[in-house]
Amino acid sequence: MKPNIDTHRGPSFPLSNRLGRLVWNLVWHLLFRPSPRPLHGWRRGLLRAFGAKTGRGVHIYPGVRIWAPWNLILDDECGVADGAILYSQGSIRLGRRVVVSQGSHLCTGTHDFEKPGFPLLTKPIVVEAEAWIAAECFIHPGVTIGEGAVIGARSVVTKDMPPWTVCAGHPCAPIRPRKRTP
Repeated sequence: MKPNIDTHRGPSFPLSNRLGRLVWNLVWHLLFRPSPRPLHGWRRGLLRAFGAKTGRGVHIYPGVRIWAPWNLILDDECGVADGAILYSQGSIRLGRRVVVSQGSHLCTGTHDFEKPGFPLLTKPIVVEAEAWIAAECFIHPGVTIGEGAVIGARSVVTKDMPPWTVCAGHPCAPIRPRKRTP
């Protein structure tokens, strides 16, 4: 189920958002990015200090790029690998035990190309429990990845993907069912 919480339409972000991102980028460069790989608790603490909601055992690696931590909900035991981009202009929710592999890009922002000035649109991304986003995938704004789904490497996901299904391609499409784990 998609939360209907954050569709943003407007020419720009407020000053408070811009200042928050400025401070976050300083913290990311000075404290988050250079932190040793095993210090997941340290990085969780930094994310929480900037408004992210993080569960127990979340593993965010130091090479993850995060646009706005305050738009993240990271449930228990999810993991995001180095090189992933969480372009969280809108909300991104990663369910329990979700894995986002290296180089994947979750993008919540786009533009309304029908209007002058191409105003910004944000739509939330939801990745439900036990799903895996394999290496170098691109997830479009407004997409929900169903529980237990596997998204194959380098897939481009433009629409919702069903639960417990292996999906892949450009554009991504369901390929076959995946067995539920006990």
